[in-house]
Amino acid sequence: MQVLVTGARGQVGFELLRRAPAGFVVTGMGSSELDITNEEQIREAVARIRPQLIINAAAYTAVDKAESEPERAYAINRDGVAHLAKAANEAGIPLLHISTDYVFAGDADVPYRENDATGPTGIYGASKLAGEQALVDLCAQHLILRTSWVFGVHGNNFVKTMLRLGRERSELGVVADQRGCPTSAASIAGALWRVAAKIRDEGTAAWGIYHFSGAPACTWHEFAMEIFQQAHALGMIERQPLVNAIATRDYPTPAKRPAWSVMSSQKLQQTFSIAASDWHHDLLDVLQELNGPADKVTPEQ
Repeated sequence: MQVLVTGARGQVGFELLRRAPAGFVVTGMGSSELDITNEEQIREAVARIRPQLIINAAAYTAVDKAESEPERAYAINRDGVAHLAKAANEAGIPLLHISTDYVFAGDADVPYRENDATGPTGIYGASKLAGEQALVDLCAQHLILRTSWVFGVHGNNFVKTMLRLGRERSELGVVADQRGCPTSAASIAGALWRVAAKIRDEGTAAWGIYHFSGAPACTWHEFAMEIFQQAHALGMIERQPLVNAIATRDYPTPAKRPAWSVMSSQKLQQTFSIAASDWHHDLLDVLQELNGPADKVTPEQ
């Protein structure tokens, strides 16, 4: 099965390329090779590659910067998705798309389900929600996978930031009143490939919106504590820093962060038999790879 992966140089795109199962011929394109805001480029790529499936891992993910760059955020997260959706629908092929917990207001106290009311509080979440709506409207065969707190061996993420700070400082403060679900890029890629395999084998799938996040839920403070504990055990940091629990108000940012980012992955498990991944184990895998030879984290082309 021919698959086009957009956003192939990002955290999830990186994992999609190197974890593609047998039976898939994958063409991965980063933003320098395929600008999804350019509709003509997308049409040309689809005509040339003739994919039987598109997986969109391209996104504008600079949450704070989006507040001052709304046009750019919407160009990628809404218009780019719309261009891909049109091209996929015209070609009669499915489009798998990654979205985010930021489409919700973050004021719940039970895990969000797919049909819960959305209410983004910032430009990033609003632009991602607009992209979801464009995909639903423009492509009959679509699957939207909302996820949260993504980390991995490639790209910038919370785990890498904590490792750097853990080496530089003996004490730091981490927000303890935001709760969510860390999710490894590798597990997201694995879930998408399992959906892709079902499409390949059965010619269709249960289209719609699904949630997929790691388990169990935790705070950023708890996540940081586990990162330092595992990293110290692996010899990646000399000592575990003192991690002070702070409130969101003590760490102001241009974009408002959701206090509650916990999503239920039950629908995905019931429909595709894909269970939420334990982020503790996934974190260990990431740290062990980061602690190994640099060539081990080079994407396969």
